[in-house]
Amino acid sequence: MTGKAPHPETLTPGDELARLYQAHRLELVRLAVLLLGDRETAEDAVQDVFARLHGKPAHVLTLPYIRTCVLNASRSLLRRRAVALRRTEPALEAVASAEMDALLGESRQEMLTALSRLPQRQREVLVLRYYLDLSDAEIARVTRIRQSTVRSTAARAPARLQRELG
Repeated sequence: MTGKAPHPETLTPGDELARLYQAHRLELVRLAVLLLGDRETAEDAVQDVFARLHGKPAHVLTLPYIRTCVLNASRSLLRRRAVALRRTEPALEAVASAEMDALLGESRQEMLTALSRLPQRQREVLVLRYYLDLSDAEIARVTRIRQSTVRSTAARAPARLQRELG
């Protein structure tokens, strides 16, 4: 083996998916952590996305498409959580794991908690804008909302987040 990377035109969809996984897995897991609030679930969501993408044609395997898939997988998990919480006793609250608390530190945990209390759209727009540094057009494409909605949401969300932080 010469150690040379295969020419892009000779990459199979599986090779391209593996390359994208190696290059962007951490970024995608961090995105999911910010949306879901816990690392294990975020890692599972990213793994599931890549498993579902296996066998897809190479032309759909783009980073923006995969980000959208991770966002949608996170939304689905949040919906399932909401249904599960409605079925359990209302007095029960979700408790972060001790490991998560130790890893994130108190201030980051406060930020994640405040972020989790925001409405879903505001949370998504903030994460996509400030964590992934996406433009309004890219956020609109990923979330499937208008650019004007992205801008108004991005203008209102920081004030709400600050109120949540106290």
